[in-house]
Amino acid sequence: MQYSTRLIEFGRFAADNRHRRGEGKPETFTFLGFTHYCSKGRNGKFRVKRKTSRKKFAKKCKELNLKIKAMRTWDLDKIFKPLNQIFVEYHHYYGITDNFEAIAKMKDKVQEMLFYWLNHRSQRESYTWDSFNKLLTVYPLAKPRIYVSMYQ
Repeated sequence: MQYSTRLIEFGRFAADNRHRRGEGKPETFTFLGFTHYCSKGRNGKFRVKRKTSRKKFAKKCKELNLKIKAMRTWDLDKIFKPLNQIFVEYHHYYGITDNFEAIAKMKDKVQEMLFYWLNHRSQRESYTWDSFNKLLTVYPLAKPRIYVSMYQ
């Protein structure tokens, strides 16, 4: 893998400058697992926002898929406890301002994986979506949560 260093136009005036030149949105960059991009806050002022990078999101999904596949034959309480621990750790790192949508998306993906692998425990389908949602009321997954406010 070859890395290169380059300058990008980023910051408070980047959008206006690029618009004046007829170019698109300001470029983004990825650092420490987050994609940083230019945006505006609710008050209309410039803000740097962050979201989970696609690479890190896909890598975590693959990792969790393999883990759930390996755990699918375990008792349900032994599946959900370590899975929730992984979730809480994930939320502690990626749970920052403006990233709620990405961590909520991770929860949805994990629910899909769980549904798939719990239905592949035997040769017949174990759960419908209704029965699976009832199961999630008994064994709930950790809720996405923002742990770090970047602007306070």
